[in-house]
Amino acid sequence: MPRPTKHPVFYDCACFNMRKAARLTAQYFDAALQPSGLSNTQFSLLAVLTGMGSASITRLAEILGTERTTLTRNLKTAEREGLVQIKKGPNARTRSVILSAKGKQTFAAAIPLWEEAQENYIQTLGKTKWPLFLNALREGQNAANKLTG
Repeated sequence: MPRPTKHPVFYDCACFNMRKAARLTAQYFDAALQPSGLSNTQFSLLAVLTGMGSASITRLAEILGTERTTLTRNLKTAEREGLVQIKKGPNARTRSVILSAKGKQTFAAAIPLWEEAQENYIQTLGKTKWPLFLNALREGQNAANKLTG
């Protein structure tokens, strides 16, 4: 099998490296959360709703850093599974998302799985590197926000 070239796309590209890290991290958390029946995407959605109580689809998309159409598709699945409820918002153009009783129970049951996965991830990365890594991720998010909007 040919080795990847030392082209900047493989070694220096912010997008390539962030997406690769995100995919591998998502696969790890998906596997860890599997006994709960939640994907890492669903877990994150339920975590945000747990903290907020309810939110508009637009606000959820902003917080999660995802496109509204992608979020809407994910919300339909979560609603079909009974994890969330989508209600009419304050006006005809908005809808509010709230956590259902099943969503609350499912999220609570998944927390220990997430905690173990999170701790293993931090241990593997290195406890002293974790705060630096998290800060760098947040700085990367801020830079991308500035560049896109």
